[in-house]
Amino acid sequence: MRPSHCLPLLGLLLFSLIPSQLCTICEVNKNDLPRLQPLISTMINSKYSRTIQAANVLLSLRLVGIPDQSLEKQMIQEIRDRSVLDLTSGQLALVILALGACQEANKTIMHFHLVRQLEEKFQEEIENMEEHHGNPLTNYYQLSLDVLALCLFNGSYSIANINNYFTPENKNFYFGGQFSVDTGSMAVLALTCVKRSIMNGQTKTNEEDLKNIDNYIKSLVKKILSKKKENGLLGNIYSTGEAMQALFVSSINENEWNCSQTLDTVLEEISQGTLRRPIAAAQVLPALRGKTYLDINKDCSGLSGADNFNISTHEPLPAEPTSSSSFISVNYTVKINTTYFTRVTVSNGSVFLDVMEEAQKINETAFRFTFMESTWGPYITSVQGLEASNADRTYWELLNKGKSLDQGVGSYVVHNGDDLEVRWSKY
Repeated sequence: MRPSHCLPLLGLLLFSLIPSQLCTICEVNKNDLPRLQPLISTMINSKYSRTIQAANVLLSLRLVGIPDQSLEKQMIQEIRDRSVLDLTSGQLALVILALGACQEANKTIMHFHLVRQLEEKFQEEIENMEEHHGNPLTNYYQLSLDVLALCLFNGSYSIANINNYFTPENKNFYFGGQFSVDTGSMAVLALTCVKRSIMNGQTKTNEEDLKNIDNYIKSLVKKILSKKKENGLLGNIYSTGEAMQALFVSSINENEWNCSQTLDTVLEEISQGTLRRPIAAAQVLPALRGKTYLDINKDCSGLSGADNFNISTHEPLPAEPTSSSSFISVNYTVKINTTYFTRVTVSNGSVFLDVMEEAQKINETAFRFTFMESTWGPYITSVQGLEASNADRTYWELLNKGKSLDQGVGSYVVHNGDDLEVRWSKY
């Protein structure tokens, strides 16, 4: 891997807020770039039926210098064909980030109206928190995306709201009693953008607000580092990419995080096919190339990432290895007040969602469900008509053998003999 360095921020307000050391970024070196080819192939060759799926991928590819004009045209056409009212605030923020990434200022004028609509959606999130015990319409990952997009593209937001709602001990940074690494990481990126905007004079506020934001960042970074695994992963493989970005833009000591170890572990996970979903690949790729979402509105004209990879859009993806058995059998349970059980047979290599769909065919009354697409793929919105609610902080928890899964319903690959469960839970 190749270390690079970022210069400390220059500010006139508070000398104590200027990082006292360089922040180190480790990225995949040129000899190891072929190890990223599975990620690129997955992202380029996949088909995207939803705007939100395409946005994640387009943002990632643009940041590392790989153009995809067909994906860009698809996104723009979908935005024209449908109302952005159908998008959540975080989904709209992601669209803005993707369409505006690495673009000249005069090319982003057409997206000005999207920023105005995001301002309205973000305000609706704030109003919902004021009226419903601090619970947003969506979640804090999406709120952080909102702030990041508004900050990067000169949208309006209240520093007072940032100070009030982004305190590191806020309940919305926790899920099932555990600190959410990806949510905290996105918040660090958003708050760092706000901090830089204040220090360079773009945003006006007082010194106390700036101190608070700086302290929030430091506290969230400590929480991220507290979730570091022995193998270097930060949280889990799916949260590590954005956590790496958060640490890249933070001032931490070298002995607090071994970036090279994290990078090596991620590369090993790629070789094992762990990140075969396009969205998972998109979340980790920028960090592996030393990029963060704070690079979005920088000039990327000098990037030539496409030269390092095979970008054919006609090559089929390599077949995933399968075991000698074509089918596997798993136990599946839905637990609300009553427990409903069935045994399901699915193809080897199936994911949790496939099991739920097969169970629904067996007994639609007991196992019917609905799901939506998110920035991380599908998530369960209801089972037996009982809907998850951000306002009530309820969700459908996925478990195997009684242990909560750290992968989504569309990502977790099931194995023969698994005891899968969907449980009505609160966070």
